[in-house]
Amino acid sequence: MRAVLVMVIVGLLASPLTLAAQVPPAPAMTDCATAASTGLKLICNQQAPEDLVVVPGDQWVVASAYTGLGINLIRVRDHATMRGYPAGFARRRIEEKRYPTCPGPPDVPADARFTTHGLWLQPGTGTTHTLFVVGHGSRESIEVFEIDTKPTTPILTWIGCVVAPEQIGLNSVRGLPDGGFIATNFLARNVTPEARARMLEGDKNGELWEWHAAGGWKRVPGSEAAGANGIEISNDGKWYYVAAWGSQSFFRLSRNGAAPSRDEIRLGFRVDNIRWGRDGSLYATGQTGSREVTETSSVIVKINPETLAVREIYRRPDDARFRFGTVAVEVGPELWVGSYQGDRIAIINP
Repeated sequence: MRAVLVMVIVGLLASPLTLAAQVPPAPAMTDCATAASTGLKLICNQQAPEDLVVVPGDQWVVASAYTGLGINLIRVRDHATMRGYPAGFARRRIEEKRYPTCPGPPDVPADARFTTHGLWLQPGTGTTHTLFVVGHGSRESIEVFEIDTKPTTPILTWIGCVVAPEQIGLNSVRGLPDGGFIATNFLARNVTPEARARMLEGDKNGELWEWHAAGGWKRVPGSEAAGANGIEISNDGKWYYVAAWGSQSFFRLSRNGAAPSRDEIRLGFRVDNIRWGRDGSLYATGQTGSREVTETSSVIVKINPETLAVREIYRRPDDARFRFGTVAVEVGPELWVGSYQGDRIAIINP
């Protein structure tokens, strides 16, 4: 993801990677306020908001900080952005019975590095919800938070973590009602440049993993993919929906054990994150581009989870104002579009 191979890969991996550049690097991005003055609706003051989740009530959005630190909160009414964690008003309370192997908060050591990637918010029954966060930096992990929306500004409380097995390079996470979660292994840590290139050509290199307190990490049979990226499940819990970034495809996989059913469709762009829409369809967002094509675009499609019919709803050529769209979430009548690069979120009205 940086200029073709580099352009397209960097923002989605567990850590920035370098490959021999085959085309000139992308130009610097236009100042966010200046870009917004041209008519493109933007939310500034971000740190590569690769993933977004909407807090119940539609008053706040949580953004990851892929090139920054921690977790950001964005107030919907005026787009004011503040760090939710680590922050002076944030809290820590480890739940040792749920996360007995967690070594402690991700930001406490003096040399701690806590960058954030995939997000998932599990609604609670009242004003307290559960936030799952893919964390990189000092450790590769799923960090778990409570988010209390009763105060004027939501309060994040870190409650535990699950460290990933060796070599797994996490990307996205999807929480489960029992407190467990599903995560995608996008690209193994310390992988060779040759293996990265094969993934870009569609070679299956990763898969889904489920974690439950009772059984720990388990690989999901039949989930092998080229660059397993975004993840969702059906409301009845019977199906996984997976973005395969390397093969530019999307697949539906049954959750029935050793002999799952799988249906895969090619979308023609590098599919990043997946989110449910209010109408029961799935938003899939990603980027065009290859080693041969320097011009890229951000693309959003809607997928019918039953028929796998696809309808494109947005395509924008990348430029210095906004590029490399990664996720689309519904906020009122708008779609907020995140990116793995830059200091902005784009807002569109589909």
